[in-house]
Amino acid sequence: MKTKTLKKNKINVVTLGCSKNLVDSEVLMGQLKANKFNVEHEGTSDDHQIVIINTCGFVDNAKQESIDTILRYVEAKKQGAVEKVYVTGCLSERYKKDLEIEIPEVDAYFGTRDLPKILKTLKADYKHELVGERLLTTPQHYAYFKISEGCDRPCSFCAIPLMRGKHVSVAIDDLVGRAKTLAAKGTKELLLIAQDLTYYGLDIYKKRELANLLDKLSNIEGIDWIRLHYAFPSGFPMEVLDVMKAKTNVCNYLDMPLQHISDNMLTSMRRGITKQKTIDTVNRIRDKVPGIALRTTLIAGYPGETERDHEEMLRWIGDTKFERLGIFTYSHEENTHAHLLKDDVNEKIKKKRADAVMALQQEISYKINQQKIGETFKVLFDRKEGDYFIGRTEFDSPDVDNEVLVKSSADNYARIGDFAHVKISSATDFDLYGDLI
Repeated sequence: MKTKTLKKNKINVVTLGCSKNLVDSEVLMGQLKANKFNVEHEGTSDDHQIVIINTCGFVDNAKQESIDTILRYVEAKKQGAVEKVYVTGCLSERYKKDLEIEIPEVDAYFGTRDLPKILKTLKADYKHELVGERLLTTPQHYAYFKISEGCDRPCSFCAIPLMRGKHVSVAIDDLVGRAKTLAAKGTKELLLIAQDLTYYGLDIYKKRELANLLDKLSNIEGIDWIRLHYAFPSGFPMEVLDVMKAKTNVCNYLDMPLQHISDNMLTSMRRGITKQKTIDTVNRIRDKVPGIALRTTLIAGYPGETERDHEEMLRWIGDTKFERLGIFTYSHEENTHAHLLKDDVNEKIKKKRADAVMALQQEISYKINQQKIGETFKVLFDRKEGDYFIGRTEFDSPDVDNEVLVKSSADNYARIGDFAHVKISSATDFDLYGDLI
């Protein structure tokens, strides 16, 4: 029985998982707003008539978080706190039939490309003129910018192609139009995302066109920073680095998940690259763009990973000294090629190896940051927390990288969403402290 009045046509969109999911939620919210719905992202007012959960199905922890969130809102529905619960996204795409059986209280399940179906269910029109329009959930001054969907890579451990399908690029003209729309609304930083940036254009232009796209985006007035996320190392188009060098608003930053360095692991992972080619690629990138910040992501505990493989990874990290690094423990995903292998590294060892990698990276990051004391950096300020304004340099992406903290005072006052120059006075493992100049 209802204990309160729910606001008709008020929708709460809850997003789980990666930045690509976030973009999907923003597009959905833009369509809903155009259809006169009162829509919020992860609203806390507790008077929503409808909840739409955009789920993640990537690894075990993400899947469990998605299931827990669905169950939470199903219980809220039972208590009369919401009327309708809809589920979309990767988990729903991958496990729709199972979910319909296990959690039948959900009003409808949708896949990753079912936006028109969601709108039709809500008796809303799909506004074709709004293609590319979004209701940003990030601060207005930066936006994640998805240039393609899906992936054609055969990586053994990855379930993304099962949930997102084959690689599909968005046309350059469409992307330029979308970027201009964002810039006109005050967006200063575009964070280019895709399952694989380097594959961009192969499907529609029959050649890699990331460099051309980057060049055209960099000419848009009002876009001060463009950064690249999720580049594949095999076949990396080096001409992208020429654009990075030539254009001051293309950040000297590259996110390139490498996953491992042992030839044994790279072969089993079906990465299409060897240890030596990986090392050569990293060295070529650094030679072409001196001072570039390289972010990578690794996997600990993949099937068959020995202590020797792990030690080889640690030595490589110590030698390479990535500016930014993260690591996942391996998740045994059904219907992937690696699921045919025995998941033979126990969870404690996976975690121990991941912790060892991050402990080493912490040391590397500390030493790199100490060298920045006394230097001055251009900083984009994202928010204020307590006594500190918090921002980022061109070498840092939101949520995953280092931050710059400036203590608020009469002499130190930053405007959120604006750039300012900061002289670094001290540094910790993952943060820089400084003063405005």
